[in-house]
Amino acid sequence: MSTYQSVRLAVRALILQSNRLLLVNAYADQTSDLWCAPGGGVEAGASLPENLKREVLEETGLQIDVGAPCLVNEFHDPKRGFHQVDVYFRCRVISGVLDNDWQDPENIVNRRRFFSSSELESIRFKPDSLPQVAFSDSILYDPLEMIVP
Repeated sequence: MSTYQSVRLAVRALILQSNRLLLVNAYADQTSDLWCAPGGGVEAGASLPENLKREVLEETGLQIDVGAPCLVNEFHDPKRGFHQVDVYFRCRVISGVLDNDWQDPENIVNRRRFFSSSELESIRFKPDSLPQVAFSDSILYDPLEMIVP
């Protein structure tokens, strides 16, 4: 077993519009086809909702209202000693629309779009429990899922 670094804390937004879930591809230069909910690492000194509002604005150009938490997901990579805990919140857009010309200031997110539950069947996404939570009123804890390269 490798030595783990400190656990990284991140926040993510579950945003549904017309029963479609907003996902982003957060791999610079489209080096992966993996999609995830928008969000990112937590900065100390700001609340989880404040961090999430900042991250969603950076990645999508959307301003959101942050609702209740609905999923805690852990993923890890034992080979690299990486462990992250993501806290997902139900959110709604209060301002903005997706714009293909939007640029993530960090140049990491390269695509963003809304997916129906049936469209999720044809893409790769993480965590595996995402549709179960996003398209229901479920509240879940999803422990130690392996990270995807």
